[in-house]
Order: sequence, then structure tokens, then C-alpha cells
Amino acid sequence: MKGIEVARLCHVSTSTLKHYEEWGLVPEVPRAKNGYREYSKVHAAYFQCIVKMNIGFGMQFVREIMPLIQEGEFMPVLWKINQAQTELQKERHQAEQVVAMLDVEEVEWFERSRKKKEYYTIGEVAEIAGVATSAIRHWENEELITPMRNQESGYRMYSPQDVRRILIIRTVSRAAWSLDVVREVLSETEHQHIKRAKELAIQSLEYIDYKLIARMKAITALHALLDLISPEEDVWRENPSGSYAYYCDDGK
Repeated sequence: MKGIEVARLCHVSTSTLKHYEEWGLVPEVPRAKNGYREYSKVHAAYFQCIVKMNIGFGMQFVREIMPLIQEGEFMPVLWKINQAQTELQKERHQAEQVVAMLDVEEVEWFERSRKKKEYYTIGEVAEIAGVATSAIRHWENEELITPMRNQESGYRMYSPQDVRRILIIRTVSRAAWSLDVVREVLSETEHQHIKRAKELAIQSLEYIDYKLIARMKAITALHALLDLISPEEDVWRENPSGSYAYYCDDGK
């Protein structure tokens, strides 16, 4: 296959294909006597997989798994994908919590989910929001939140309102929006414009749904690639018989 044919198949430019080659994401491409690259069906499947995986998982993830695929290390790749999907599920659950939270006032969500406290430590807030403490400190440096300090110990003290802000910051940030948009959401909620804030939170849910669709398409492309390149003796080629085989003798 010619480079232009593969590029059209993948809906990218030929220069993009060359970048993927330079990064070592595909097997070495042989050249004809005239110096032109000669792409095979395997190369085309690699490129299709890369493009789809980039949309669904990002190029950093692609650059992690494609060398493993070339080495025949399929199982680690599958588990990496499984982990990424689990994290996406958690993101959606957390976004749903924020949408639900924006239906109530004075952080009633906390009252329903756990015993109400006057203040929370940074570790407790990190656990509630599902983020690292370093992320919370970063948002503080960006002046998105301003927790109180214990006068004796100097430790940060987060009120329920602070936790509410952090939940909103986390959800909007994960939708790949800028900090300016995060500030807009926080301003809206502070001025009781809950409807606008909820609309933005719902948009983050829609973004996560879009990402899920993109990932399922990427997984389909990966499935096609593994079907094409996996050796006959590889576990990928096996047909799982399910729980029924456990109760049968010799498949009878």
C-alpha cells in the first residue's frame, strides 16, 4: 500500500504517519527500490489502531502500549486498558455526584453521605474528591480555594463549602477545560446561579460519555490488530468457553 492510501484510510496526513514511524509506534516499514515506503495490511492496522487509540486514550497512552504490542506483550496492554476504563467509570460517578450536589443548598450532599463536620483535613478532602493532595494545593496556589489555617498547628482546615468548591473544580478540570472556565463555574455557584453551574457539570458528563464511545471504537481497532498479528499459540487466539465448561467433562 502507498502512504497516501494508508493516510486516507486513517483520515490523517502522510506526515502524521511518518511521525508515528519515527516514534517507533509501528513495525519497521520496508522500502521499494525507488525508495518509497511499502506499507502492508499489518502496518495499516497499526496506524488505524494508533489513530483511534489517540482519540480515546491520548498519545501518551498510545506511546506506552504500542511498543508492548510489537513485542507481543498483549496481556499487559489489555490490563492497562482495563485500568483506564475503570478510572473513567470513577470519573463519571464523581461527576454524577456533583450534578446531584448542585440540586441542593448548603452542601446537604455531605449531610446525606457522612456525618457532618465543621472542618475537614486536606487528607479527608482528597479522599472525598478522589484527587491527590498535591492537586488541592495546586488549586490553592491558583487561588481557586482559600482554606483557613489552624492557628496552633498551621494545618489547612476545609469547610463544607470548600469541599463543594473542590468537587466542582475537579469535575470541570477533568473535562479538559481551562482554569478560566473553572473560575466561571465557581463564580456562578457563589452567586447562586446553580442552573448554569449544573449545565456545565452535565457537559462534563457528556464529555466523559464521548470519551467512552471513542474508547470503545479504539478497542475495536485494537481487537482487529491483535487478530491480525497474534500468533496461533497466543492466548488471544483462544476461545473462552465460559463457566459452562467447568461443569462439563471433555466438553460433553
